[in-house]
Amino acid sequence: MTVKSRVSSRVVYVDLVDISEGGCKLRGKLGFAEMGDRVAMKVGGINAPLGIIAWVDGNYAGVAFEGAMHPAVLDFLCENRGAGPDSPQLRRII
Repeated sequence: MTVKSRVSSRVVYVDLVDISEGGCKLRGKLGFAEMGDRVAMKVGGINAPLGIIAWVDGNYAGVAFEGAMHPAVLDFLCENRGAGPDSPQLRRII
């Protein structure tokens, strides 16, 4: 799922690879984020908690949310957000 995010006040479009109550994994262009960057994003029309980039590996990065996403919101996003028949489903990590 592609989401519009703000990473250190820059607008970036990234792929949301997986998500949990406490964070998520993003894929973007190489160098889109650095450890410690603050992240704000809207996922499926829902504001995710503010987060901080906890790790970076190539064009992947892990976000640690400052709050928690409600489990029902995660269920909704993962069940209803496949972009099409050829798109992978958003993965919920427990």
